[in-house]
Amino acid sequence: MSVNSNSEYGARPRIWFAVYQLLWHLLLPLAFVRLAWRARHSFAYLHHIPERLGFGYDKPIPSGSIWIHAVSVGETRAAQPLIDAYLARGETILLTHMTLNGRRTGKQLFSKAIAAGQIRQVYLPYDLCWPVEHFLKTFKPKLGLFMETEAWPTVVFRCAEIGPPLFLVNARLSSRSARRVNQFGKAGRALFQAFAGILAQTEFDAQRYRSLGVKNVDVVGNLKFDVPLDPKLVQEGKVWQQDLHNIHRLMVCAASTRDGEEEIILKAWKDLLLSNAFAVQPLLCLVPRHPERFSEVADQILSAGLKFRRRTEWSGVPKDCNGIEVVLGDSMGEMPMYYSAADLVVMGGSLLPFGGQNLIEACAAGCPVLLGEHTYNFQQAALDAIQTGAAKQIEGDLLLGESTALMKALQSLLLNPAELVTMSQAAKTYSIEHQGATKKILAALDQQHFTLK
Repeated sequence: MSVNSNSEYGARPRIWFAVYQLLWHLLLPLAFVRLAWRARHSFAYLHHIPERLGFGYDKPIPSGSIWIHAVSVGETRAAQPLIDAYLARGETILLTHMTLNGRRTGKQLFSKAIAAGQIRQVYLPYDLCWPVEHFLKTFKPKLGLFMETEAWPTVVFRCAEIGPPLFLVNARLSSRSARRVNQFGKAGRALFQAFAGILAQTEFDAQRYRSLGVKNVDVVGNLKFDVPLDPKLVQEGKVWQQDLHNIHRLMVCAASTRDGEEEIILKAWKDLLLSNAFAVQPLLCLVPRHPERFSEVADQILSAGLKFRRRTEWSGVPKDCNGIEVVLGDSMGEMPMYYSAADLVVMGGSLLPFGGQNLIEACAAGCPVLLGEHTYNFQQAALDAIQTGAAKQIEGDLLLGESTALMKALQSLLLNPAELVTMSQAAKTYSIEHQGATKKILAALDQQHFTLK
């Protein structure tokens, strides 16, 4: 790959870009209204407001850092092996986010490096010319890496014009997103052509980027396979699982669920318990993807008539779940514990058309996965997991609140412990065999002749 030249392709579409800037200026007040609205749940949404406008950086970081942009929680966790690799090289990292939860996750994962001054966290400014310009001039990174799907036009085009070289890494592009980009014609395609290069997760993703006219595309695998599970959380999960198994009780984790999916899951779970198919009733651990929905989902569990407790009601590993039908996973950063405790995972985002959530972490914990039909955000990972026997896909329509197919799939697997064991072993094998993206990404970037050491 070689660094883009705007004279070759990827030039900023001037009329479209001017309209885009005008809309951003008009909508900017609404962005702050949105932050104020979210501050109902946490006042931290109003922290670091100046950074959203490209200034107010009280702790400068040396120029020449590696700039990694991870918009939210999933991208921040996925970036961990890459960040760790750069830290091991002695690099300083500028880590940017767009969401509060992404910033919190970064602070949790890299607390030591942040305290040592090796990592500086800030918000990526809103995509207007003057905040972006001031951001780039303030930090002067030598290399920019955007995680997965992020492509902010002002940032991308300005980096293409004045630097730093900006790459899209661990990149994925669903067929739906590719169609949306094409709806913008040359302007949409120019945005991705303006990246210095794109390092895609799969050949599916690479072909979609190439269909947009992007020349510099490599396939490097998925960083999420390289993300280590917190051993302390894994151990806590195993302790919880053993406590449940001692009373012959299985647990299903419905992970990273989205709005509308909880209703389907709770209806299926209630029907499952009423079927009287189990000598000892299994336990459901329901973990919504967005923390601001914890109370809303708690109300849904109550409305379903199911007995539940919040995870946060236990100070340590959950104990004494007798008489409880549902545990609400209302904690942050504990997914390895939930996966390690569960005998089966229902992957949120896949029951309704949200594109699915990351099933790789569950497989790394050796937990079998049950998927809905909507997995376009993780197309290759889902196909490979199904093919290797680590996952199964629900047969039947889950739209319009239909839950029978989910209930039957849960019942079939929970009543077949031998199949769960086989799937668990396949999940671990699948996870291990797909590792190695970090080394491939570093090698691809090193070939650009940038001084990274």
